Amino acid sequence: MKQISKIFIGTILTTATIDAASANPVIDVYVGGSFGAGGSTIYNDGHHKNYSGQSFGGIFGIDIPLLRVEAEYNHLTNDKFSTNDAMLNAYFKMLSTMIHPYVGVGVGSVFGGSYSSDLIKYDIKSTVAYQGMLGLTFDILAMPLKFDVEGRALYAPNFMEIGTDKPDFLQYDARLKLRYVF
Repeated sequence: MKQISKIFIGTILTTATIDAASANPVIDVYVGGSFGAGGSTIYNDGHHKNYSGQSFGGIFGIDIPLLRVEAEYNHLTNDKFSTNDAMLNAYFKMLSTMIHPYVGVGVGSVFGGSYSSDLIKYDIKSTVAYQGMLGLTFDILAMPLKFDVEGRALYAPNFMEIGTDKPDFLQYDARLKLRYVF
């Protein structure tokens, strides 16, 4: 973890320079919102149940030439459960002109909410969560906006208790993000 921190800080320090020709900073700060649609799977004792679902979220981040770091909140919902997640994400971008492919990873927590099954309502506990993302960023010309299209998968082990069982949770969706760059 110390090595990753050193690499991250070194990347920020070496790329956070001022472009002498335009006097614009290389670091972009942004806020945005997202909407996703896909599915959820709950794994319990060798069995699984699939559900369709949606996600709605807000993001705040920093974008530098090869790396993007953001804090993200999402509300995940379907007809059987509702929960939240807060994640810290890192995206590694490929160099290109107007369309920027990227791959990302995130770590955070799934928390709050409930799951309803056969007239019984279970509370979803706070637990660690991990996610992976793959997507494309589109620059909108002459506007401080960026548009992301991505696929993602979020995994949270032991996200609730049903008696002595502690099922795992997998959320996978296609997501659209709109980011406003300051």
